[in-house]
Amino acid sequence: MTTTKTKLPKWFDGELYTKGDTVKNPFSGEICELNAEELSMYDFIMGAQFVIDLSVDKDNYLDNKFSKLQDDMRKALDWFRTNNPKAYMILLD
Repeated sequence: MTTTKTKLPKWFDGELYTKGDTVKNPFSGEICELNAEELSMYDFIMGAQFVIDLSVDKDNYLDNKFSKLQDDMRKALDWFRTNNPKAYMILLD
């Protein structure tokens, strides 16, 4: 498990876990060990993607009320890419 603590950005308003865990890519089956901060960000990304996917209407148009969530998800992906590029490539790319 990754032991280095990486500070989460100020804009992050997701749940902050106290322990890391193993995460499995559902498509490739590859696994990664994430520290608490990485797991917190990963779950935020996955939750944001879920909400965004549910919010797209039949014409593939996302309501403007979700634009902040989209922006935060992009920032979260950038954060993850910078802080753990290997896990990013395995889990989110």
